[in-house]
Amino acid sequence: MQELKPQAVKSKLKRPKRFQVLLLNDDHTTMEFVVAVLMQFFAKNEEAANAIMIKIHVDGEGVCGTYSHDIAQTKVTQVTDFSRNNEQPLVCVLRELSD
Repeated sequence: MQELKPQAVKSKLKRPKRFQVLLLNDDHTTMEFVVAVLMQFFAKNEEAANAIMIKIHVDGEGVCGTYSHDIAQTKVTQVTDFSRNNEQPLVCVLRELSD
C-alpha cells in the first residue's frame, strides 16, 4: 500500500471587500427622521444615532456602518425605500473601503 504524504497547500484567500454605508446631508430631511433611521436600520442607540446625525449635519455625510457588499447594498435599498415611503429625500450610499 502506498503511503500518502500531506502536501502543504497555500491558499490565497482574499478578504472580502468591505463597504461603508453613509447618509448624506440635505436641507429637507428632519434630524428626528435621520435618528429614527439610524436606530431602526443600523441598531444604533439614541446617543450614537444623535452623534452620527450631528456629524452628517456638520460634515455633509456620516458613516452608519461597515459591511460586506450584499449587506451594505441591502441597507442602502432599505433606507432609500423607507425614506421615499415617508416622503423624505434622505440619500443613503455605499463607499468601498480600500484594502
